[in-house]
Amino acid sequence: MPRVAVIGTGGTISSVGRDSLDVWQYMDHGKRLEADELVAEIPELKTVADVEPVRHRAMPSPAIGPKDWLELLAVVHDVAARGVDGIVITHGTATLEETAYFLNLTAKVDTPIVVVGAQRPFSGLSSDARMNLVSAVRVAGSQEARGLGVLVLLNDEIQAAREVTKGSTLRLETFRSHDLGMLGYADPDGRVAIYRKPTRRHAPDTEFDVRRASDLPRVDIAYSYAGADAAAINAFVAAGARAIVAASMAPGMTTMAEMEALLDARRRGILVALSSRAGSGRVLRRTRFRDQGLLVADNLSPQKARILLMLALTVTDDVERVQRMFDEY
Repeated sequence: MPRVAVIGTGGTISSVGRDSLDVWQYMDHGKRLEADELVAEIPELKTVADVEPVRHRAMPSPAIGPKDWLELLAVVHDVAARGVDGIVITHGTATLEETAYFLNLTAKVDTPIVVVGAQRPFSGLSSDARMNLVSAVRVAGSQEARGLGVLVLLNDEIQAAREVTKGSTLRLETFRSHDLGMLGYADPDGRVAIYRKPTRRHAPDTEFDVRRASDLPRVDIAYSYAGADAAAINAFVAAGARAIVAASMAPGMTTMAEMEALLDARRRGILVALSSRAGSGRVLRRTRFRDQGLLVADNLSPQKARILLMLALTVTDDVERVQRMFDEY
């Protein structure tokens, strides 16, 4: 059987509620299982892989940020160096897509990496935690997962880290890749069925090497809405943002007040990228945007455009070079 490491970071998949019907207030209970405790509770894992649990974190995913990503990246490299066939990372669903995309751009290992979560706590009635983890381990240890970049697994569906997003607060089928769809299935019969492969650049063949970094450049997101003024953008500038992502109104528009503030930020040397709050579709680079030195984020969500900008700034602050990264990743 394949050797698969399971790195724990906490989240719903490891959470224990007050009772079996506590499937939505469990996060207030505060009890989360460590990776080894979680693995020990699922004897079925022994039938699909030789599982090696790795204690790392047991925390809610809203508490995870850039410094935690860098620490997790170091653990991933350490674990991969042991010669395992696959790596699974258990994670809370709130920021799962962001951690997965960060690793998709920064991991320098060929080992398949699968990020898995659950919508119902481990202790909940009809919890998806156990089956999700078993499926994730099966996928991580499979030959089919190689060369696909970082993957996300919930609800028997295999998604690409770049494209997947959480689309519902409580439903089990929450993770979706709206524009392009899932990559394949982790079927109950044990098969890993892949129907398409990502073509955008991904781990390990990227230009981002942050293995020695202790933090990442500050990048903020300004959410557009009818009547929005410059207050948030000015606050981000004052806070020291190196770049700002505008979560603009589709297909890439902000209010006049926001745009004036964004252009002023650009004149100060701050990178500005236009993404969309719509959740689907590309933001195209109009001639005016190019002339004004504004970036467009293609179909990346604002939160993922932020991650790419953070990493881009570790390489360059040249607008055209960064735009090339948005076009390739």
